[in-house]
Amino acid sequence: MTDALKRLSDEGVAIWLDDLSRKRITSGNLAELIDQQHVVGVTTNPTIFQKAISQGDGYDLQVSDLAARKVTVEEAIRMITTADVRDAADILRPVFDATDGQDGRVSIEVDPRLAHNTKATVAEAKQLAWLVDRPNTLIKIPATQAGLPAITEVIGLGISVNVTLIFSLERYRLVMDAYLSGLEKAKERGLDLSKIRSVASFFVSRVDTEIDRRIEKLGTDEAKALRGKAGVANARLAYQAYEEVFSSDRWNALEKAGAHKQRPLWASTGVKDPSYKDTMYVEELVAPNTVNTMPEATLEATEDHGEIRGDTVTGTYEQARADLDALERLGISYDEVVQVLEDEGVEKFETSWNDLLKSTQAELERLAPSED
Repeated sequence: MTDALKRLSDEGVAIWLDDLSRKRITSGNLAELIDQQHVVGVTTNPTIFQKAISQGDGYDLQVSDLAARKVTVEEAIRMITTADVRDAADILRPVFDATDGQDGRVSIEVDPRLAHNTKATVAEAKQLAWLVDRPNTLIKIPATQAGLPAITEVIGLGISVNVTLIFSLERYRLVMDAYLSGLEKAKERGLDLSKIRSVASFFVSRVDTEIDRRIEKLGTDEAKALRGKAGVANARLAYQAYEEVFSSDRWNALEKAGAHKQRPLWASTGVKDPSYKDTMYVEELVAPNTVNTMPEATLEATEDHGEIRGDTVTGTYEQARADLDALERLGISYDEVVQVLEDEGVEKFETSWNDLLKSTQAELERLAPSED
């Protein structure tokens, strides 16, 4: 084993695990990852919960109680998922306290079916924050057009947010703007800005998957030379945008009032193409004040053979821009790709949510007490 995870942390990259299940909590595995592998946060999404609840019997006792109470399947899902998030938040609480609230965070997502409904997203975020009732929770809100005003409103209420499903640089700038507007609202309301935290989840590997598919279709050597470059280039330019926004006069005024920067979070960092190095989206995106949320396989691969060679983002912006411009010249439209990815992202989480509804309903029926 290398000490790559420690080096990564020392470079200012917070390591978060992109997974959660009751078994991970009750077996002591999560506590072990925090203790031994520098994990300082956890992210969840509908796909992760669907997988956790449909495997094994870890949820039987709670589901049996919920079935006896004849709760709706929606309520059952909320009771089950918020219980896991609450327990994970308690396990991570010492990290939260030690980092003054920066890390030790657990994210839980609003119902993805609400992704295009601002008012419902705000209502759901408030409900989730109330249900989990832990200061180290982040409520995940997608960066859709309807999600942007929801982010502002929720931050303005003093609720910490993980903005998810960001693919485009233009949308990322709007996300940062929504965060700053939310902080300004919170300030007007007299809230303590130092208690509000946020991360912006910028997706990486899915960009390569979609662009590489288009490169293969073109089939030229010129096109193939750009395989696997777009995801990292896009994320590096996002970091450049982050540096600009969080050195502006508008930001400085908020910082003086106690606000914290919204950290870029690299999401979708598991490599999808087996021909790429499995630690690529970790090694190539090392920069101060960022988060890398990794599936367990990526975490283990980084620990085993990751090569952390310092900051690999700052100063790379010219090359990153050149790579994206080269793709555009080949006829691969950046705007079209990022829109496809956002639409697919929302759709995939909706599908997972519907699968979660179905599998939870089946479990409620299986464990329902007999009527006699």
